[in-house]
This record gives sequence, C-alpha cells and structure tokens, in this order.
Amino acid sequence: MTSPSKNPYLVDNLKDNAAIFRPGEGEALEIGGSKITFKVTSSISNDQLGVYEISLAPDTIGAQLHYHRYMDETFIVTEGVLTVRHGDAEVEAPAGTVIYVPRFTPHAFANRSQARAVTALIFNPAEKREGFFYGLQRILTSTPVDPQEYLALYNKYDSYPVDQANMLPV
Repeated sequence: MTSPSKNPYLVDNLKDNAAIFRPGEGEALEIGGSKITFKVTSSISNDQLGVYEISLAPDTIGAQLHYHRYMDETFIVTEGVLTVRHGDAEVEAPAGTVIYVPRFTPHAFANRSQARAVTALIFNPAEKREGFFYGLQRILTSTPVDPQEYLALYNKYDSYPVDQANMLPV
C-alpha cells in the first residue's frame, strides 16, 4: 500500500493566497459622484466570488430593475441608507442591513437620501464582473449615453433589464 506522503495525489499543497483590502484600498472607478472599488476580483477568486464597494452619491440610481440568470447578488450596507427594490417590495436599508438577491429575482438599488450610501456588493459566482464595471464607466461617462451599447454590456455580463425603456440609471 502506498503511503499518502509518497503519492502526490493524496497530498494537499498548502500556501497562503489570502488577499486583504483595508479601507480605501483596491482599484477604484469613478462614475459621476459615485465610486466602485474592486476588492475580491474574478482573478483572485478563480471567478467564484466578486466583492466590490459601491459608494453612491446622494440621490443616485445604482441600477434600474434587472435580474441575473447565473449569479446571486448580496448587498451589505455599511454606511447611509440604500433603497433596494426586490420583486414588488422595496426596503430602506440602513447600515448593517444584509440583502440577499438570488438569481431570477428582479431587483434595483438607489441612494434616495441626501447623504452618501455605501454597500459591499457581492456576486457569486463573479462572472468576471470587473469587465461590467469598466464598461459601465465608459458608457455612462459618454455623451450621449448609448442605450444599445448599455444593453449589450448588460447582457454580456448576465444582467437583464426588466423594462428596456427604463433601463438607464438616469
């Protein structure tokens, strides 16, 4: 019988691949007065998990009503009050609130307050979500915003607007 130490298929190769992001750390993208900061990315998690910090300026739409087919989304509100619509319900979520939105659940989010709202946004699996945010920054900082390009970006990254006539976050 072969000893586990001599059979490489029975030995775990342990190494430290931890990633730590302190407050303010991570690549940040600015869109208007809002900011998206990458924390755990697809490349770090082997596309299993995406964690992003979303800072929404006062009176800002994060996303209109949409759904995902292949990923779940979780909001962890860390500052201010985030308004999250899920299905036909809507919740004003203060700091400390966690909202889990499984795939095929229509949802939207916004900051309707007069103060900044910050949420940790978690996608599982990540589905290379960073590409979505890069594309979003490019599209939403163009004048005018091209709705067809926006829809193509949405669909490429597993986001499907419930109402295409009201899909732009403006």
